[in-house]
Amino acid sequence: MADTVTPAVRSRMMAGIKGRDTKPEMILRQGLHGKGFRFRLHARHLPGKPDMMFPKHRAVIFANGCFWHGHDCPLFKWPSTRQDFWRAKIMGNRDRDDRVKASLLAAGWRIMTVWECALKVRRGNVTKVVIAKCSRWLLSNRKSAEIRA
Repeated sequence: MADTVTPAVRSRMMAGIKGRDTKPEMILRQGLHGKGFRFRLHARHLPGKPDMMFPKHRAVIFANGCFWHGHDCPLFKWPSTRQDFWRAKIMGNRDRDDRVKASLLAAGWRIMTVWECALKVRRGNVTKVVIAKCSRWLLSNRKSAEIRA
């Protein structure tokens, strides 16, 4: 199926997709700050520039978008156009995520990944539950954790 917009419009649309200050990231930041956790954003000196770094807890949190990181959930669907490009792009993102996590763990950091789908579930107080899970993990000694829908 052909694209419904011109290449210039598609380029402008893709350029508008943010890599930081995304909605899932902002939800986590506001919730954890409200619980008293203090953090640094996008620490450039760490592999992968984690979305949030908690120096006191030697922990980082990544707020991953399900599409861009190829999460196996209902929010992720392989695009039907330019399949070779998208498969290489998303598989490259997955490989980079694995390398970044290995580097952080080797350097003594604890890692949590919160998937976009965990914050998009349409039932109850899902945001409060996710924030509570993040809080408990930060106060624990567990090396890694993942929150998904």
